[in-house]
Amino acid sequence: MLAKAIRFVCYSTLLLVASLAISGCKKPPVQSNEILIGEYGSLTGSTAVFGQGTHKGIMLAVDEVNAAGGLLGKPVRVITEDDEGNQDEAVSVVKKLIDLDGVIGVLGEVASTRSLAGGGVCEDEHVPMISPSSTNPDVTKDRKYVFRVCFTDDFQGSVGAQFAVKQGWKKVAVLSSANSDYSKKLSYFFTQTFSQSGQIAAAETYNDGDTDFAPQLTGIRAAAPDAVYLPGYYTEIDLILKQARDLGITCPFFGGDGWDGVTLDKTSEGCYFTNHYSPEDPRPSVQTFIKSYEAKYNGEVPDAFGITGYDAANVMFDAIKRANSTDREAITAAIASTTNFPGAGGSITIDANHNAKKPICILEITGGKTHLADTIQPQ
Repeated sequence: MLAKAIRFVCYSTLLLVASLAISGCKKPPVQSNEILIGEYGSLTGSTAVFGQGTHKGIMLAVDEVNAAGGLLGKPVRVITEDDEGNQDEAVSVVKKLIDLDGVIGVLGEVASTRSLAGGGVCEDEHVPMISPSSTNPDVTKDRKYVFRVCFTDDFQGSVGAQFAVKQGWKKVAVLSSANSDYSKKLSYFFTQTFSQSGQIAAAETYNDGDTDFAPQLTGIRAAAPDAVYLPGYYTEIDLILKQARDLGITCPFFGGDGWDGVTLDKTSEGCYFTNHYSPEDPRPSVQTFIKSYEAKYNGEVPDAFGITGYDAANVMFDAIKRANSTDREAITAAIASTTNFPGAGGSITIDANHNAKKPICILEITGGKTHLADTIQPQ
């Protein structure tokens, strides 16, 4: 009996060692009769609007590519994981997509903090990842396998600052999130540019998840700015705008693409934000996308994350087609060589830093709707 127990322990130990050895290797893609792509995003949680819009754009692209015969003679299937708007969960679901599902590429995330987290996994596992709309420059910095199809915050922050100067705002307060990579970087680039022409009247911070902003807003009110730059996500922005108006702060607020999803009511009236697209954009590529999206989703007008998700998926599909392979290294090289791809939101060329040069729309909130105020082309 003792000998049998010893043999069992030895056998179990060998299995453990073997499993650890296997886990230390890069797991190859699953051999499948489908093209398997992973997607991770905040389908629930505080930024669910972002994740749901992106997912709808991706699935529209999947429908279209499959209707055209799929890729490499196989249908495309996207395996979607909800990271619940959580950085740690983003790491877990990306590992699952790669190690268990064996996807050949990953789409996501929207939020820069979660793209940095999930992108780290993709980098370690040598799996190509395309973020539809994470704008923090660090998302792709020094990474071979991580790309994006949107503009970056150095451009977005600079455009916001130039817009403020154009509006004649001499004194601007900045209210940013201290625990958001997106908000910190965007406020930095805005401040860097605006300070050359105007005065930062006050600089206050909060944390994502906060609900009481009275101390910060009281300080801003005392500074009497012409406007307030608020680079954050719509969940906090809705609360901040309401509390600001209740405190008698009547000046305009403006920010970045994280405003997409903000409540369009009297508290946001007269505010502005930079974004990836406007439904009022007359370009044929944009209007064709809107019609296709509305047809799939019962007349729903796509948000900015719908069009960036759609473009990210199509850039991935195009790379697989050009690579003529499901090999992750070949797909990575094909994404890196993307030039003048006809995206719905504009022509996409991936530069040496794995970023896309894309125009920025400036949207004004008036009459309970967003309206295209200007379009700025990248230099």
